[in-house]
Amino acid sequence: MSGSYTEFQRVLGGTNRTLSLTGNVGFDSLPDQLVNKAVKKGFDFNILCIGETGIGKSTLMESLFKESFDDQPITHRLKNVSVSHKTYNLQEGNVRMKLTIVNTEGFGDQINKEQSNTAIVDYIDQQFERYLQEELKIRRDLINYHDTRIHACLYFLCPTGHSLKSLDLVCMKELDRKVNIIPIIGKADTIARSELEAFKQRIMEEIVENGIKIYQFPTSDETVADVNKKMNAQLPFAVVGSREEVEVGGKRVRARKYPWGTVEVENEAHCDFTKLREMLLRINMEDLREVTHNEHFELYRKKRLEEMGFEDETGLSETYEHKRKDHIREMQVREEKMRQMFVQKVKDKEAELKNSEQKLHEEFERLRRQNSEEKRDLDAQKSQLEEDMKTFNQKKAALQAQMADQLSKSVAGGKKK
Repeated sequence: MSGSYTEFQRVLGGTNRTLSLTGNVGFDSLPDQLVNKAVKKGFDFNILCIGETGIGKSTLMESLFKESFDDQPITHRLKNVSVSHKTYNLQEGNVRMKLTIVNTEGFGDQINKEQSNTAIVDYIDQQFERYLQEELKIRRDLINYHDTRIHACLYFLCPTGHSLKSLDLVCMKELDRKVNIIPIIGKADTIARSELEAFKQRIMEEIVENGIKIYQFPTSDETVADVNKKMNAQLPFAVVGSREEVEVGGKRVRARKYPWGTVEVENEAHCDFTKLREMLLRINMEDLREVTHNEHFELYRKKRLEEMGFEDETGLSETYEHKRKDHIREMQVREEKMRQMFVQKVKDKEAELKNSEQKLHEEFERLRRQNSEEKRDLDAQKSQLEEDMKTFNQKKAALQAQMADQLSKSVAGGKKK
């Protein structure tokens, strides 16, 4: 088989003609092989939910996947915006999916909202960096790697009926080159139907005016071009979520029950929930994953590799050699600086020791002179003392002689009497 293929290559050359095979050779099963391999491995899909506390993010996620994720309520009193994530292993039929839901806690609750986007941007960049570091490993394992990069960002807008908040505009503008933003209006059952279309139009006008790039459902594939084009015109989706099931028309459905009536989550006459689910999960999930990898990650990867010294014109080996030479030069400069620093320290130490030695020598000479002077004083005192003792002994001897003479005279005078 390989010999025949080689022969065809030799004969056909670069004409690239299409040949009709006379029999089945088996490579038409390649799509099936790819499907089986993908199904066996499973899929990663990660959704980032951005919106104010209480806008219905967790409820919508449970409605989308018909699962109870047991999320804890978040307080409005958080001092800073934080990002939390949970991963769930889901299975539908024989298809397994590792779903990661990333939630923004405390978003929009602070008086000073200048740092509201920082934690979100940092989290997105951290996931890009993790994937890049795995990609750059000598022994990488991207097949089994758990991809945590954000594939879809559901941006929840408050149903004010007026316009976008400045926080929303700033946040979307900062994220539109990093994630696939899909704007949605949360709790859409709180806004009148007559106001909803005007509100949607106003939102899209502000997004365009501020140069914000949101995710557009692809129209290049003919099989989904019509429906995606139609859905692009209906953004942002006005959605409603619910954890409760009520009986409507003899069957149980997810809905929200009010005194004035019931809002069915999956009823297109009530909200755009089913449109969002179709676009997000059934039709465009793989495109979201591809755009994340081929556009957003590539943009981050290009920036990081440029920071590392890589260029488009140079290959890995040339860049490595260039970096190696730069590193060697830098090490040589550091070594020379350290050598000079060491020599200077030695000189300083020698000068310090010489100074100490000079001081010790001066102190020794001072003590020696002091000792000599004290010795001369002691010798003088000794000589004076000896002279005084000699004079004293002479006076003592004279006194004794005088006393003896007087005594002898007294004795002689007594005998005469």
